[in-house]
Amino acid sequence: MKTIHTLVKLSLIGAVVLSLGACADMSRRDRDTAVGAGVGAVLGSVVTGGSTGGAVGGAVIGGVIGNQTSKDRK
Repeated sequence: MKTIHTLVKLSLIGAVVLSLGACADMSRRDRDTAVGAGVGAVLGSVVTGGSTGGAVGGAVIGGVIGNQTSKDRK
């Protein structure tokens, strides 16, 4: 039962990440932030065994990393 619950969570997170990819008018930095948050959420959930807190924490960390890696280099 726990495996099905985890699979449903990961599928939902994946669907959200894919839907964010449909936003064509986003800047590169916005896209990198969204992708980082999506990947971080999935990894956080997997690493913590399907924990919601792990998914949220991973999303925050991934979003920050995605945002910071696309900073303007002047």
